[in-house]
Formats: sequence, C-alpha cells, structure tokens
Amino acid sequence: MTTFRQSAALTSAVAALLLTGCRVGPKYQVPPAMAQAPPVAYKEAPAPNSDAWKVAQPQDAMLHGKWWEIYNDPELNSLEDQLNINNQNIKQAFENFMEARTLIAQARSQLYPTVGTAPAYTRAGTSANTTTTTTTTTGRNQTTNLTTLPLDVSWEPDLWGKVRNTIHEQQYAAQLSAADLENERLTEQADLAITFFEIRGQDALEALYNQTIEADKKALDYTQAQYDTGVGDRISVVEAQNTLQNAQAAATNLGVARAQYEHAIAMLIGTNASGFSIPVRVLDAVPPPIPVGVPSQLLERRPDIAAAERSMASANAQIGVAYAAYYPSLTLSATGGLESSSWKHLFDIASRYWSVGPSVSETIYDAGLRRATVNQYVFTYNADVASYRQTVLTAFQQVEDYLASTRIQSTQIQQQQQAEQSAKEYLDLEMGRYTTGIDPYVDVVTAQTTLLSDQQTLVTLHTNVMTASVQLIEALGGGWDRTQLPTPEQVSKRLTKDETTIQK
Repeated sequence: MTTFRQSAALTSAVAALLLTGCRVGPKYQVPPAMAQAPPVAYKEAPAPNSDAWKVAQPQDAMLHGKWWEIYNDPELNSLEDQLNINNQNIKQAFENFMEARTLIAQARSQLYPTVGTAPAYTRAGTSANTTTTTTTTTGRNQTTNLTTLPLDVSWEPDLWGKVRNTIHEQQYAAQLSAADLENERLTEQADLAITFFEIRGQDALEALYNQTIEADKKALDYTQAQYDTGVGDRISVVEAQNTLQNAQAAATNLGVARAQYEHAIAMLIGTNASGFSIPVRVLDAVPPPIPVGVPSQLLERRPDIAAAERSMASANAQIGVAYAAYYPSLTLSATGGLESSSWKHLFDIASRYWSVGPSVSETIYDAGLRRATVNQYVFTYNADVASYRQTVLTAFQQVEDYLASTRIQSTQIQQQQQAEQSAKEYLDLEMGRYTTGIDPYVDVVTAQTTLLSDQQTLVTLHTNVMTASVQLIEALGGGWDRTQLPTPEQVSKRLTKDETTIQK
C-alpha cells in the first residue's frame, strides 16, 4: 500500500513538472501584406468638386451592420433579412465553422490522460494430460475461473508543444472558417442586392418598350390613314408595321431575364421559385454616397483577407507540430484493478493489483521523413503568404475597379441623358419633315431606332451604376471589420446541446 502511494505521488510530481514543457517551432508574426505602404487615398475616388457621384464624407467613415439599408429600399431590406435567415449557402458555411470548432476540442483532449477499463470474466479448462517441469497430471481435467476489473491510465505529456501547436492550428483554422462564413454571407447579400437592381432594371426596360410600342402603334395608325386617303405609300405602312413588330418581339424577350432574376432571388432567400414572385417596379434609385474610408482600413474590413491571414497562422502552427517529431515522446501509464478466481473474493483487498511505469520512444532513423514533413509545411506556409498578399492586391484592385465604374458611369449617365434629349428632338423634327412630305418614312424609322437605342443605353447605365455601387460595398467588406472575428478563446468554448442537435 505504501509503495503504491509513493509511486503515485512520484508520478504526480513528474507530471506537474512536465506540464511546463517547451514549444518548438517558429513564432508566428504577420508578414507584410504589401511591398509598400498603401496610399493615403484611392486613386479612382471622385474629386471633391466633381458634379458626378460622390463618396460619403468624412473619408475615414465606414459602413457598419446592415449595409444595404444605405439604399433606403424597404423591399430590399425585407429580402436581405430573409436571406440572412434562410440562405442555405450561409447555413452550410455556418455548419462548416461549427465543425471546425469541434476539431479544437479533439486536439485539446490530447492534453489529458486517457482512462479506460475492460472488465473480463474467463472460465477455462485444461487438458487431462498436461506436463510441467515439476509435475505430470493425468486422468483428470482442471477448471479455472478468472474475473478482472481493471483501470488503465495513460498520458503522454506535451513536452515539445506538439499538442499545443495542434490546438493553435485548429483554433486558427476555426477563425479562418469564421471569416469564410462572413465572406459567404457578404457574397450572398451582395448577389441579392445586385439581382434586385437587375430585376428593377428589366422592369424599367419593359416600361420603356411599352411606351415605344404605344408610340409605334400611333405611328402605324397615322401611316395607314395616310395610305388609305391616298396621301401616303404602302412602303411607309410596311416600315411602320416592321418597327412595331420588332419592338413587340424585343419586349417579349425581356421576360426571360426577368424570370431568371426572380428565380435567383427566390433561391437566395431560401424559397421555392415556383411560389415566389416580385411585383413590377421601375428602377428609380441613384447610387448613394458610399463611405469608402482610406486604403489602410481595407486590410481590417475584408473577411477574405482575414481568412487568408488566419490560414498563414494555421500553417505556421503546423510547422511546430512537424518539428516536435524530432524529439522523444514520453508516455506515463498506470494500471490497477481487481482480479480474483471467484466473484466472492473479487472486492477483497488481496485481489488488488497495480503497475506504474513510464516509457520513452524516439525515432532513430526515418530516411528523411521528418525533414520532408517539416519542409512540406514550410512550403505550405510560404504558399499561404503568397495567397495572402494576392488576396490583398485583389482587394485593392476591386475597390479601384468599382470606384472607377461607379464614378465614370455616373458621368456617362449625365451625357447619355443629353443624347436622349437630342434623339427626341431628332425624332420630332424628322416626323415633321415626313408629315410635310419632305422626307420618306424610312428616315422616321431611323430616328425612332436612334431614340430607342439611346433610351435603352440610359436604362442599362442606371442599372449598371447601381450594381457597381453594390460591388463597391462588397469590395470594401460591407459592414464587417476584423473586430467581429471570434478570438481563439471564443472558438474554443464548449458547444451547447442546442448547437449539436441534428438538423431535421
């Protein structure tokens, strides 16, 4: 009894000492995101004295929370709220994040001892003819009973930080998954807003064609009346008919895109497309002033940049795990329990047995396996650094792209509006020349085609500038910032029963 207590005390003392083991591997530091510091302002931001679209002031302001509310459209707000609840891609990304959290618990379990038991009962009979070195038994069988109730404890102390590095690796991977979730959420939200403005653009085109068809019908009636009274000619009637028919066919074709946009919105908000519809409403919005902030803020606003940085941290921890393989591993094990040939005496003091002992293992030769494994994770880390920097460059490119698109197309809209007014005047003048017999009706058709083309371009520009403004907000990171990324401690919290319920 005394010996067992002494051994247990010695084992506890050694375990306490080993808990302070070191952690091998490189210390993680975030590498520079760019070869040079970001500029103080975006290149494509409109000038303060520009008459076109403007960014919000002050320059260091940023969007927060429900960024789509900047458009002040209740219908869009309602759809976005439904998307945040019912979008299946967001739900999938959330479950992936929850799965990543479970890997932290799996890694952390390796810090603690493993305790197990394997109760057994054995009844055995020996042969009637058995020979040992001392006795010979013949003529009768021997039967033995053995009942064991063991308790096995095994623990491998984390001497070199292999387990701790694994825990850090999984914590960073869970943070990466959290950033991926936010990136997926932002992508789905932006897709919905873009599709919403696209369908409103189709409604504007449909309204334009309805007006054009009505005007073409009046023109056909006029040419027919001229022909019936002998003033006009047949070719003018045919030309008017052809113009009307082309407008009607084009208007019918608009329904294809609108239906597809409507189905896409249903899918985004998690609703069956067969039972979903959006009422017709012409696009009449203009891009609001968007707070773009300063370029240095972009690194903290984009969830994909945060994900790329956490990927580097996870890869760095993997290097530490690989380095730990160079060092010996120590296993402390203890076995104890009860053993008796009869149930009657199983719980007697004399039925106890125990053993305590450490074991050390070290790989002497592995043909370069450990070195190759370390190199593998070094190259993985280097690749993640390149991916991180490429993600940053892409982010700046996208912001500049959509700043330029929003600014330039806003100016183009003003110019196109002037072209539309000129086309209307051109048609009015040409119609006057036709009614006075100066020009043939084909010149009126040319003027009608010019006006319709200019009006189509204007509607398309309105749609494009609205979608570009959404893409700009997405490129800026929406309403997210890095402070919303859960900490390693937060992702390591124990999951609740509700969180681990199987989805029905």
